[in-house]
Amino acid sequence: MPSLSDSQREALMAELGGLRRFCYSLTGNAADADDLLQATVEKLLSKGIPEDAHTAKWSYRVCKNVWIDELRSREVRQRYPSIADEEEDARSTEAVAEGEQALDAVSRALEQLPEDQRLALTLVTVEGKSYAEAAEILEVPVGTIMSRIARARKNLLDIYSPPGAD
Repeated sequence: MPSLSDSQREALMAELGGLRRFCYSLTGNAADADDLLQATVEKLLSKGIPEDAHTAKWSYRVCKNVWIDELRSREVRQRYPSIADEEEDARSTEAVAEGEQALDAVSRALEQLPEDQRLALTLVTVEGKSYAEAAEILEVPVGTIMSRIARARKNLLDIYSPPGAD
């Protein structure tokens, strides 16, 4: 099973853009998103994908699990800082163009959402997944996805105010 079939490889390549956006929604940081995407693809290539599995759904699930593993590792490193190497957060301080200000405001608003709401909303509204697909990826009932999205939309309306809306 470790090698991917040609059709699985093509399906994975077609899903990389969406998977990258999903990584960003999980991490909230472009560098971490790139690292998560790379780790996900490496895992998929080394472990393979079952023949009967839907490649995109399997990929998102693997990505989510790789991120959970990373969060657990970070927690251990924070708990035992003398053992773990401390890493500096290298965030860019480049000026943002006017056209990107609205996108930044929406991104900040999304980051304020609880993770479960943000993931559900991202999968359905950004990635175009159905409620059923999102439920399968996140391993929750469809009703839970619907509820999370409704709460996320309400919270976004409370949080987000577009530039110049005052």
